[in-house]
Amino acid sequence: MTTHARLFTPVLIGGSLILLINFALRASFGVFQIPIGEEFGWPRAEFSLAIAIQNLAWGIGQPIFGAFAERWGDRWAIILGAILYSAGLVLTAFATSPAAVQLLEVMVGFGIAGTGFGVILAVVGRAASDQNRSLALGIATAAGSAGQVFGAPLAEILLAFYSWQAVFMIFGAIVLTCLFFLPMLGDGKPATRSELEESLGSVLKRAFRDPSYLMIFAGFFSCGYQLAFITAHFPAMVTEMCGPISPMGTLSSIGIATTSALGAAAISLIGLANIAGAIFAGWLGQRYSRKYLLAGIYTLRTIASAAFILMPITPTSVIVFSLVMGGLWLATVPLTSGLVAYIYGLRYMGTLYGFVFLSHQLGSFLGVWLGGTMYDIYGDYTLVWWVGVGVGAFSALIHLPVREAPSRLPPATAAA
Repeated sequence: MTTHARLFTPVLIGGSLILLINFALRASFGVFQIPIGEEFGWPRAEFSLAIAIQNLAWGIGQPIFGAFAERWGDRWAIILGAILYSAGLVLTAFATSPAAVQLLEVMVGFGIAGTGFGVILAVVGRAASDQNRSLALGIATAAGSAGQVFGAPLAEILLAFYSWQAVFMIFGAIVLTCLFFLPMLGDGKPATRSELEESLGSVLKRAFRDPSYLMIFAGFFSCGYQLAFITAHFPAMVTEMCGPISPMGTLSSIGIATTSALGAAAISLIGLANIAGAIFAGWLGQRYSRKYLLAGIYTLRTIASAAFILMPITPTSVIVFSLVMGGLWLATVPLTSGLVAYIYGLRYMGTLYGFVFLSHQLGSFLGVWLGGTMYDIYGDYTLVWWVGVGVGAFSALIHLPVREAPSRLPPATAAA
């Protein structure tokens, strides 16, 4: 059996560890809302805007780092990303105004892009064999989700002993441990002759003239909207809209006695369920049409979300919804990245997926911002939730016409 026929290559293991660190720290930012707000007397909206800006910078930085990696190498992109991520965290520890924090979150967002999905999934995808690529992308995605499970609790534990400034500096040091895994990423898969002959510019022009690429781009928007809205607002929604928890019930017996605690637990349940969901989606992507799997995932999300808001919100419905949505949470990532790689090749996968991921992050920004804005106007999350249901249905439909076949090179390029 050759190296490329193995699933768990050094590239997959190293890339997964980098994503675990990246997402563990990124998922912890909500924990700092209260400590930072209380110290400076800031409104809750100020740090929320900083997180929204971080998401937007992450999206803008993704295609930039993808192109950087393809021009100067994956390792240099990851090194630059880790340095920006670490420096942004350390400098934030010395910020004393909302504007300063929001500005520094641009640096953090770019750092997340350099050590996140766009760069790492391209590395993993190129190193994997054709038969293992979809599953490998699913495993790497699941590693990021595992980081989301552990990041917030780690921040809570550290805040019990240190100031939030010290924790930011500790996290800045932890980010740099990504660099220890760089030697594991040297087992990459070479590009084909035709991929090497076509320039990045010509690939981008071809992609943006292709209706299938534009449909994939548009379809990923709702994923970002739904995930960011739920991450930022679902705990508060559960706290305010969920029915009471029985003092003699199972939840109380395991320490979940309030709807506030249930809201926090719901996010952890989503992360745990997503580990299995992402791997399963990657496995399915090796066997079935990715576009139909994506349409199915968005359809299930739409049904689950509509059913949740139409029925009375109870502790049981919160748990069921969290497990269902968790199984579908990042299941779109290995399928979307795999679809881009299958249609346009591996050579410029980082940049092409990076632009698609920008659509995801535009949705993320809108989900976080619109959730707070519409709550202030209407006093609850019902209307903004239905917006999420609508964009999910749109994504389910727009993937159906995608032409799932390798894109042919222009005649002049193919003959070169």
